[in-house]
Amino acid sequence: MSDSQVALITGGGSGIGAAVARQLLDAGHRVAVTGRGEERLRAFAEELGRPDGLLTLVGDTAVYEDVRAAVDTTVKTFGRLDTVVANAGFATHDTVAEGDPAGWTDMVLTNVLGPALLIRASVDALKETRGRIVLVGSVAGFVHGPGNLYGATKWAVTGLAENTRRQVTEWGVGVTLVAPGRTETPFWDSYGSLPPGHLLTAGQIADSVVWAMRQPDGVDVNTVVVRPVGQPV
Repeated sequence: MSDSQVALITGGGSGIGAAVARQLLDAGHRVAVTGRGEERLRAFAEELGRPDGLLTLVGDTAVYEDVRAAVDTTVKTFGRLDTVVANAGFATHDTVAEGDPAGWTDMVLTNVLGPALLIRASVDALKETRGRIVLVGSVAGFVHGPGNLYGATKWAVTGLAENTRRQVTEWGVGVTLVAPGRTETPFWDSYGSLPPGHLLTAGQIADSVVWAMRQPDGVDVNTVVVRPVGQPV
């Protein structure tokens, strides 16, 4: 167990983050997951039977002190850090011309600042293991949507992934952007309903995240866009 790899996943108590955590735990990894809600994290741990290889950490991904503490606790508990997955994010599901600005600050900080803070907090530990940074973006970060501020935050994540890769590759650290299309997750809860048509599952996106993590030494898969068949844009 002491030699098994260690991953830290933000927003890991539900949706894609939880699906990634399940797959990694099943494969013998040790996993730390963060989230704002203690109750949700507790329920996730209970669902999995509170395995020894799971660490749950309450914190805000947009607050550097919380992110730094999560990284430090993970390394102190497990002795190393091989992968970070910047998964936490949400959408206000409105537009810049007609939406409510009250929710925009939190969305921008969580979706854009959060991944940057995770990179900053974890990069020294990842240098030691020649590990990997995984950023969960979105198809919305490649396709323009009318008035879509959420999409703009994901365009920022798309750019952050390549900007980060260009810096950390010389240190042996890999960077992968996984950009899901329409996926059935709690992301849609605040929207009120699921979008029409076929949707991917959180587990199918987790397959892509874990696949990227399992690439051989010296191989850096940088961008993975995953759409359900039938999604036109």
